[in-house]
Amino acid sequence: MVKYFLGQSVLRSSWDQVFAAFWQRYPNPYSKHVLTEDIVHREVTPDQKLLSRRLLTKTNRMPRWAERLFPANVAHSVYILEDSIVDPQNQTMTTFTWNINHARLMVVEERCVYCVNSDNSGWTEIRREAWVSSSLFGVSRAVQEFGLARFKSNVTKTMKGFEYILAKLQGEAPSKTLVETAKEAKEKAKETALAATEKAKDLASKAATKQQQQQQQFV
Repeated sequence: MVKYFLGQSVLRSSWDQVFAAFWQRYPNPYSKHVLTEDIVHREVTPDQKLLSRRLLTKTNRMPRWAERLFPANVAHSVYILEDSIVDPQNQTMTTFTWNINHARLMVVEERCVYCVNSDNSGWTEIRREAWVSSSLFGVSRAVQEFGLARFKSNVTKTMKGFEYILAKLQGEAPSKTLVETAKEAKEKAKETALAATEKAKDLASKAATKQQQQQQQFV
């Protein structure tokens, strides 16, 4: 049995902009699990299509129950092959990715098609399919459920990373990450508390001075 995912996303940037951002996605604040990327092959076909193959290294933290099934020295990094076909004439880019290690535990295959959005030619549509399978006897269903959940989580990070890089390339201020937002809120809260403390001290000082003046009037 194979778990299947089908999804569609829209980036509010032109196909040309998304194509340029695709090759500059890493690093970004949402891709800390991506360790390395290397182009291992690239060619232009006679019909002017760009073919590329990249090797990506990503962290692959296993769930605790899965860690008990494997030796402690098993690598926690996963190697991903990514093949891409870019057709500039028709403004489409198709990518295929799959892991080449830990295949006994789980294989995740993904196919994405980037094309011009049918409702807005200035936007880019991403049609995404994924297949999650496992040949691990006895726990394959649990592994597939885990793999599918992680894949969905990574899709969200991928889209946020894309938007971040697109904003940088277009000269806009990228949206702040949750960590940055929380840090700013914490600093602002400290400043507010400090200001409130200083104001309270000032009011207390004024009240004490006024009380002292009133007492002197009765002397």
